[in-house]
Amino acid sequence: MNSFFKKILRGDTTIWIVFLILCIGSVVIMYSASSTLAYAAARKQGSYFDPILKHAGYLALGIIIAYVIHFIPYKYIKILSYFGLIVSLILLILVQFKGVSENDATRWIDLFGIRFQPSEIAKLSLVIVCADFISRIKDNDPDSERIYFWRIIICTTIICLLILRENLSTALLLFGVIFILMLIGRISLKRLGIIVGILLITGVSGYFIIKVLPSDSKEKGFFHRADTWVGRIDNFISGKGNAEKYVKTDETQQPITAKIAIASGGAFGVGIGNSVQRDYLSLAYSDFIYAIVIEEGGLIIGVILILLYLILLFRTGQIATKCTTVFPAMLVIGLCLMIVIQAFVSMAVATGLGPVTGQPLPLISRGGTSIVITSVYFGIILGVTRQLKEEQRGEETVAEAEIPVVELDEL
Repeated sequence: MNSFFKKILRGDTTIWIVFLILCIGSVVIMYSASSTLAYAAARKQGSYFDPILKHAGYLALGIIIAYVIHFIPYKYIKILSYFGLIVSLILLILVQFKGVSENDATRWIDLFGIRFQPSEIAKLSLVIVCADFISRIKDNDPDSERIYFWRIIICTTIICLLILRENLSTALLLFGVIFILMLIGRISLKRLGIIVGILLITGVSGYFIIKVLPSDSKEKGFFHRADTWVGRIDNFISGKGNAEKYVKTDETQQPITAKIAIASGGAFGVGIGNSVQRDYLSLAYSDFIYAIVIEEGGLIIGVILILLYLILLFRTGQIATKCTTVFPAMLVIGLCLMIVIQAFVSMAVATGLGPVTGQPLPLISRGGTSIVITSVYFGIILGVTRQLKEEQRGEETVAEAEIPVVELDEL
């Protein structure tokens, strides 16, 4: 049986196990967390199972996509990423004019009857393109480093600015991953320090400028979500002694309800399907799904979920060290960081360790675009591991062929 799966699933076994556990666990978690969606679907379509069947369908599609992609050599992935970056750039521009709004944010676009988030495609494409740029930097060549550094900064800035208007947290997450890639890729610390300084000055200045701008000037245009950004930061950094932060308002309702869910879960949880707070948490199936995980499964299941992402990070780091060239190493690190950092940000929000951001829990939260693109991440990582295995087998075969054979007559 083990050999059968190894023939079918050619990539790294550990990563396949993590991927499949997350997908299977997601169905169970979503079945419980999407009660409000199920009730709405029953009233509208007469079926309680429509939301969970749709979610399971996206996961099944994701598994198929990951399986297919893990057979594609990463040299072709590199080529396709440039095309994907151009397409996502066009789509992000279209979102600014013809985007579809949900939850007061315009992040989606409808094309040929399919609704998706172009920012997810942009994240995937940009990470791969930047991994390629870093791999092209020659050792001990300042000119080469300078050229590709500016290419990375220009591409990243353009994409992040287009995402930032409707999704600040995604833009910051993407920029953070690219920054870590540059740090690992041995970009000059001086250049990286300048970038950090510029970001800090821009961020702090922007925060205070938004605070003093009149509300009328922020209702439309680039800063139409500015009050939301500032409000979330203010709610997070408000003092512990401030009793008003525990009063439920439109801004604090979800964080407070999430904390109640976590406190109710304790060590072992209230049991699968027995969540109470899911009916009061408006995004229990999305941004705050980790709170429902802990409420129903307890701290034990919550820690296991964290360990799954940590195992992915650790195993991907091991794979990167085995790569003989820079590009596949940067590729798997960048894609893994997108998954893991987003997961930790989502869990931090649900547990009150970070400001509300709207980041879904990869492969667990509801969202077709996120599930499919995250599956692509896994498919590419698994594809790199498949090629590494094949290269190692090839080297072993060559080594065996080079061993001199001594005939018995010569002894």
